[in-house]
Amino acid sequence: MKKDTLFLLPPGFEDNDRREFCPECAEMWGVLSYYPAIKESLEICYVGIHHPREPIVEVLGEGRWNAPTLILAEPDSVTGDFRTEISNGVTYLSSARQIAKYFAAKFGTAMPRGS
Repeated sequence: MKKDTLFLLPPGFEDNDRREFCPECAEMWGVLSYYPAIKESLEICYVGIHHPREPIVEVLGEGRWNAPTLILAEPDSVTGDFRTEISNGVTYLSSARQIAKYFAAKFGTAMPRGS
């Protein structure tokens, strides 16, 4: 079985003349720390802060480089209350909340509050 691929910014990077982190990527790490079995089912790839983020663009095409992004290996295998997008024939989720809702549907984890 192929794994879903989660693209994240690293936990700390240099931008705006200081060290920063991405709040949405940190939210994903929080979910993965709550539910470590999910991490085992993913291919996790770090991308840089600057655009274009080539590893994501190679899969989804120009102008699509958001992080976090989850590329679904088997998009028709899970249904639930999450919004997928399609680019270059690839199904993906491009926000931390949608990814967390997908994890809830796929793994039975808790839903993110307010969704």
